[in-house]
Amino acid sequence: MKDKLIILTWCVMGVFLQNCFGQTSPTQQKSPLYSRTDTTKVTQTNTDWKKILSPEVYQVARLKGTERPFTSEYEHSKEVGTFYCAVCGNALFRSNAKYESGCGWPSFFEPISKTSIIEANDNTLGMRRIEVMCGRCKSHLGHVFDDGPPPTGLRYCINGVVLDFEKAKTAEKKFNKKKTTSGS
Repeated sequence: MKDKLIILTWCVMGVFLQNCFGQTSPTQQKSPLYSRTDTTKVTQTNTDWKKILSPEVYQVARLKGTERPFTSEYEHSKEVGTFYCAVCGNALFRSNAKYESGCGWPSFFEPISKTSIIEANDNTLGMRRIEVMCGRCKSHLGHVFDDGPPPTGLRYCINGVVLDFEKAKTAEKKFNKKKTTSGS
């Protein structure tokens, strides 16, 4: 009961304290720095990012905003695949680490790897939280809390607007196509 009350409190706070905008269309144009294969760190000024990113993605990724709860197309998604940073294409979470937390944002119990994300203390708004950022471009993704399910006990509460998703079957088809065209 206490956990449900805490989640409900966070949801209510999210509604009152955050920016009110919905999910960006999944067909939004990708940044010229977006790559699912390049692992080099991406460094741009916020001025440069503002020219590249949609207003919704910029607000969350670069200004540490939060999308309105219960607006992400990924919140209830059951598709099998991989979630990437919508800003740079860095692989962040596998769908098998996603679960229904009821908090209003897509939730995961672990990232793909220890280097796929960066964590930092966040004491804004009078709260003590752990911010989660992309390990490649340092875009704000959301926060991590210690009220998640086993095996980690963590809840990575992530803004869907900064996520990009590729279904496992789509990735497999692309891989097989590359394999046949390269003569392997």
